[in-house]
Amino acid sequence: MTDAPTPDAAQPADAARPADTEQSADAEQSAAAQSAAAKAPARRPRRALLLSLFAGFAVFAYVFDQLTKLWVTGTMTEGERIPVLPPLLHWYYIRNSGAAFSIGENVTWVFTIIMAAVSVAILLQLRKLGSAWWALALGLLLGGALGNLTDRLFREPSFAMGHVVDFIQLPNFAIFNIADSAVVSSVVLICLLTLRGIGLDGSHHNQGKNPAEDKAAARPAVLEENGREHNV
Repeated sequence: MTDAPTPDAAQPADAARPADTEQSADAEQSAAAQSAAAKAPARRPRRALLLSLFAGFAVFAYVFDQLTKLWVTGTMTEGERIPVLPPLLHWYYIRNSGAAFSIGENVTWVFTIIMAAVSVAILLQLRKLGSAWWALALGLLLGGALGNLTDRLFREPSFAMGHVVDFIQLPNFAIFNIADSAVVSSVVLICLLTLRGIGLDGSHHNQGKNPAEDKAAARPAVLEENGREHNV
């Protein structure tokens, strides 16, 4: 007849469990650290690419805007109207001291401050940039803001009180320029990204709201729970 094991006999096995648990935790931490170290070099090239995309779109919008304004001021007289695709599109050279639809013509300096503040705010957000679409949106927004800010600062009648050159005329709409087009395009894109739940850092805030995604995410937990029941 075999004697039943005493409580003292079970102590070595129980004492060994914490050590095994600590070793397992150390191994997981080491694996996590190695994974993070492997991902870090990959993030740097991606961030450099995103910043390059941002700068490229900003420069494109700004240069395109300024070149078209130089062309208009060099080839047209103020108030001149040229049909391009009548009756849909005309070049109509005016100088606007206010905002869209000539709003705020007597407070030009306010729009100068707003544009400068917007430009600084965009640059401050770049540290969070993690999406190519956001790089496009912010690049267009900065290029457009700087395009009109340049007019405010350096065109007549005086510094920070300059009038913006507008020349694109559509039926029943305000006369605008390339910088305005870039700003509006960026705002539309930002709205679409926000509605889709794509954050500035590239994260998707709408994850888990799709039923198919919920089922896929819950499947591993169900399998784990079933495994526990079989092991009992």
